[in-house]
Order: sequence, then C-alpha cells, then structure tokens
Amino acid sequence: MTFITAFISLFITLFTETADTVMLAGIDIVSSVKLSDDTDNQPYSATTLGRVGIEERHINSIKELTAIAPNFYQPDYGSRMTSSIYVRGFGSRIDQPVVGMNIDQVPVMNKNNYDFELFDIDRIQIIRGAQSTLFGRNTSGGTINITTLSPLNFQGKRLSVEYGNENNIRIKAAHYEAASKRFGWSVGTYYNHSDGFFTNSYTGDNCDGGDNAAVRARFQWLPADRWSIDNTFTIGYTDEGGWGYRLFDAASGTLAPIAYNEECFYRRFNLSDGLVVKRFFDNFTISSATGYQYTDDKMHLDNDFLADDYFILEQAQREHSITQEFVIKSRDDNKFKWVAGLFGFYRHMQMEAPVNFREYGISELIEKYSGIHLRERDFTIYDDFTIPAWGTAGYAQISYSIGAFDISAGARINYEYSSMDYNSRSLIHYTTKNNSIFHAPLLTVYDGRKEIDEWELLPSLSLVYKHRFGNVYGSVRKGFKAGGFNTQLFSDILRNRMIAGLMQQPATSDASSTIYEPETNWNYELGTHLSLFDGKLNVSMALFYIKCHDQQLTIFPKGGTGRMMSNASESHSKGVEFAATWHVGHFTIDGSFGYTKAEFDKYESDGVDYSGNYLPLAPQQTMAVNVAYEIPVPRAFAHRFVLNAGWNGTGRIYWNETNTMSQPFYGLFSASLSWEKGHFGASIWSKNLLDKEYKTFYFNSINNDFFAEGKPLQFGASLHINL
Repeated sequence: MTFITAFISLFITLFTETADTVMLAGIDIVSSVKLSDDTDNQPYSATTLGRVGIEERHINSIKELTAIAPNFYQPDYGSRMTSSIYVRGFGSRIDQPVVGMNIDQVPVMNKNNYDFELFDIDRIQIIRGAQSTLFGRNTSGGTINITTLSPLNFQGKRLSVEYGNENNIRIKAAHYEAASKRFGWSVGTYYNHSDGFFTNSYTGDNCDGGDNAAVRARFQWLPADRWSIDNTFTIGYTDEGGWGYRLFDAASGTLAPIAYNEECFYRRFNLSDGLVVKRFFDNFTISSATGYQYTDDKMHLDNDFLADDYFILEQAQREHSITQEFVIKSRDDNKFKWVAGLFGFYRHMQMEAPVNFREYGISELIEKYSGIHLRERDFTIYDDFTIPAWGTAGYAQISYSIGAFDISAGARINYEYSSMDYNSRSLIHYTTKNNSIFHAPLLTVYDGRKEIDEWELLPSLSLVYKHRFGNVYGSVRKGFKAGGFNTQLFSDILRNRMIAGLMQQPATSDASSTIYEPETNWNYELGTHLSLFDGKLNVSMALFYIKCHDQQLTIFPKGGTGRMMSNASESHSKGVEFAATWHVGHFTIDGSFGYTKAEFDKYESDGVDYSGNYLPLAPQQTMAVNVAYEIPVPRAFAHRFVLNAGWNGTGRIYWNETNTMSQPFYGLFSASLSWEKGHFGASIWSKNLLDKEYKTFYFNSINNDFFAEGKPLQFGASLHINL
C-alpha cells in the first residue's frame, strides 16, 4: 500500500500543474457536504471535540465520550461488537442503532463497526436529536461525524507508544505528505494489546483481553480548478475476549464471580473505502460520496455464562454494503441556502448462527419438558440466514434569512426493502418410556422467507433568531429507525418445534415473531447557542420533547435462550441539556449536564402493563466536567505543559421494564499530565482514578440474572514524536 501510494504521489507531482499557477480559491476539501461548518449557529444540539482534546484526554473510543456530550451514553457491554448507543433516553441493545455514524462524510452501515480505535482523528462531532431529513435511516437520535487527519492540512510523521496496567500496549504510527499543494497522501497504523481486566474464576484466566490493529490510507487531490477528490481506505482486525458477566443472586443481592466453562471470543475483519468527489461552483457545490464496506466477524459465546454445560452460541456474519449519495449544496454565506440529495444503499449479509446444546442443557431444556430421552448428549441446531436489503431516498432542505431570522424547512422520502431467507434444522434420536432400546430419528427443518418494506416521509422545520451574543432556535423533526428480523429467536423456535415433535403435538411457534417494525419519533427542541465575554465563554442549552411510536426494545423471552427486538406502542422523553466552555487565563473549563425523563406511554407484554414505567438501559442524567490547566513553565523546559482533570457522572439506569433493578448515579474521575517540547511529548494518565465499582449491563438468560461491571482503575504512560 505504501509503494502504491508513493507511486501515485510521484505521478501526480510530475503531471499536474505546479501549485502557484492554480486557482485554489473556494476549495475546502474536508468541508461537510450537507451541514454548515458553523455549527454554533445551527438549530440543533452538537458537541465537537478536536484533535488536541481527544489526544490529551486519552480518548480512544466513542464509548469514552459518554457524558462529555450531554445525554449521550455508549456503555461497555463486553466487546467491540456490542456498540449500543443511547441518546435522550432512546437506543437499542441489538440490531438497528439510534445514531448514525459518518467517517470522512461516508456512512458506516454496520453497527458492529462503530467501536474502533480513534487514531489521528481531526475532530468528532456528536449531533443530538433526529437528523433523518438529511442523514436518513437510523439517525432518529442523531449522528456522529468523524473527520480523520488530512494530509493537505498536516504533513509529517507521527509516532506514539503507550503502556498501561494489565499489560495494555498501544502503538500508533503515521506518515503524512503533500507532494504539492494539489496532492497529499497518508498512511497510518495502530496496534493495541490488553491482557484484560476481568478473571474467569472457572479457568483462572483473564476473559476480556485481546488484540486490535488497523491500517488507514488516504489521498486528497485537486486535479483541476474547483475539483477535489478525497479517498479514505481502512482495513482492520479485532481478536478479543469479553463478556465478563456475573450471576446475580436476588435473595442476597450479591454477584457471584465470573465463572463459565467455555471460551468466549469476538473476531472481526473489516474493510472500507470512501470516495468523495466535489465540484465547486461560484454559488453551490456538487458532491458524490461512494462507500464500500465489508465486514466478516464471528462471535463465540458460552451463552449460559455458567460453569454448567448448557449451550454454546456462535454467530458468523459476512456483509457487503455499498452506498452512493449525490448532494448539491449552496454556499453558506448566501441569504437563500439550500441542500438537496439522492441516496441509495445495498447490503447483503449471510449469517450462520448454530446453537450447540450440551448434556446439561439437553436434560434441562429439552428432556425435562418432553419426558423423552435423547441418544445425543451433544447436538447442534443450525441456523443459516441470507438477508439482503436495499433502499433509496430523495431529500431537500431550504433556508431563508429575513433580517435576524433564519427559517428552514426540509423533507426526505425514504423507501427500504429487506428480506430474510432462513433455514433452521437439526437431527436427533430419541426413545420413549415404552421403548427404551430403539432410538427413533427426528429431523426437524424449518425454512422459509420473510419480507418487509417501508415508506417514510421525514420532514423538518426550524426557526433561528440571531443576535449579537449568538442565537435562539426552535425545531421540529421526524426521526426514523429501520425495522428488521430477530434472527436469534430461531434456535428457540426450532427447539419448541422439536419438543412438539417429540410429544407428537402440532407446532405452534413460527417466524411471524421474528419481524419487528420500524421506529419513528417526533423531536421538538428549543435551544440557544451563546458566545459571551468576547468568546471566552461559550454556552449551549436545549429543552426537548420526543414522542416515539413503535419503540424498538430488546427483551429476553422467559425461559428462552435468546433475545429479541419487540415494539412498544408509544413512549416519550423530555429533558434538558447544557454545555459550556470557558477560557480564563491558563484554564479551559468544559462542562456538560443532561437530564432525561423517558417513560412508556403504552406498552404491554406477556400480560404485564408497563405504561408509566421508565425506559430501560438509558441513564436519566449525565454530567461531565474537565479542567485543563496550561502550567506556565520556561520554554526551555516545555512548549506546552498541561494538566487535565475530569469527572464524568452517569445514572440512574433502570435495567428492566419493570423498573425493579437499577444502577444508581455514579461518577468516574480521570486525570492526565502532558508535556510537549519541540517534536517530542510524553504524558501520564489515569481513568476511573478512584477504582469505582459500577454496573454497565443487565440481562436475563434461562431465568438467571446477570450483570456486567465497568472497567476498574486504569493508568499508564505514553511517549510520542511528531516530525
């Protein structure tokens, strides 16, 4: 890859006009193809963190932005596969996310890829509230826009080495070069290893260690006047353990040690390429964004999380996805502003999800209910799926300035289609009480096809009043989250059909319950962005009310071995957000606060009415404070010497729809001390400084309750060189 990129660099250098003979005015190769870069004057709530803040605070994943952006919560559920995000009370444990993600202006289609190492990130922007008019599917809670470091904005070499407790090693290296003002390229890589923080008492080994690595290559080219081409290619690999779940004893209120007898792991290979081409005109820009992503991952779980031999779950997915978007956007400084676009995508996923029942599981989950003995003491239910999906959308948004007011209106017409071909099967041999010698074969096969399609109209309307201190805005937006299929239910469906066959009864379970409907919401927001004291104090505040229909919920069927997505009839969320940054002397103080009250309006399941209860898994409050003090020292000692001290608070989190269990509000301290001198730098850092114990996840399996706990004290030191 380095040789190819270097060759392209040489070719472009030889055959392109020299930079001093080219008109480059109006070219901004990294500007957003949809949004204004002046986010402080826009009618939405957003949190932006730049490269210096990301690196000095040692933020390595999106999960570590929890509470920094108010009402934003991405917990650590045990592996990089589970990248659940909750915003303003809404989110989902599995399947479709509530927040979209874009990297260098190209959408990430598979939520399994949301959790990755943040290296050489120029900025991260988290927009909260429905953004479906411009960004479409699965953005009912907002979007995360990530911009990597540009080789046209930065040239040089970057190398960093970090070591922390539990043998946590992190190495990053990158080279950025601009062959001319018209062409730049970069190649970067990282590697991370950890022994893990949690011990499986059954095996005596740490269960959550692993390795992660990736390579990113990028080139940016201005081939002619007012043209730009930007391509980002990434390839990554993950091999890790995880799922340090502990059995909970409700009678005593205690957690048992982690103890399961089968290895758990998650492995992921992912490849992506994003190509953005822009043509700049005097009053507008036309852009094309093309994305291709390939994900090949495998999860292996001791799904009972006990030392008993119940059953093992595997899930292997191979997915190809292609996205194409054309956008035409006016200049931001026009009185009349507009943006319009066409979007299309295609995804094709193949999944194998075999469930291997072991001896204890056969006895407890099959023989116990059928009164029949199986010859097999170990057998597998094979579940194979082919799930293609495609969609298309057209959208437009216009904005007009009238004196101190900006009024904006937009709409998106969205269509999606998806199908699922399923084949679930198993062969066993059984005996009855009347015939204990002959083992009769029982072949159970359940296959078929399910289809869903959906049209959505996604409007938005906003009004902004501008004044010399900032603005006040109000907005109404509709959000959309796609429907889908509950593939993990099929092992339970086939098990029930097997038991019915053993007992010579008609099968009652079918695939109708595997379909869940799309989720929609209306987001009403009133807010302000203020810049006070000559820009030294910046404040953002917002009040919001969200009305949600067909909310998607992850539930664990009683006595089942899997999980499923269900739809609640109606729910709502209301709350407030506050964020401020204050620069005073050598201090920079960042603070945020979010409060959410999210409740079911209408929801009944298994004969239980949950109306009026709080929504599970999302925190009611988030708080964060970070103080950066640039210590004045002689230039001979350091060019920059910074102490960062932070505190993030989250809670209360209700774990179930009944609201019988919850995690109280808790806070985590962090700190770092960074030194910069010329090309060199060093830092020492810590996270969860007081070694606070807290829970991050709850679930029920085979009528057992389990909890996952947050990572304990972490600390380390790093060295870096920028040449």
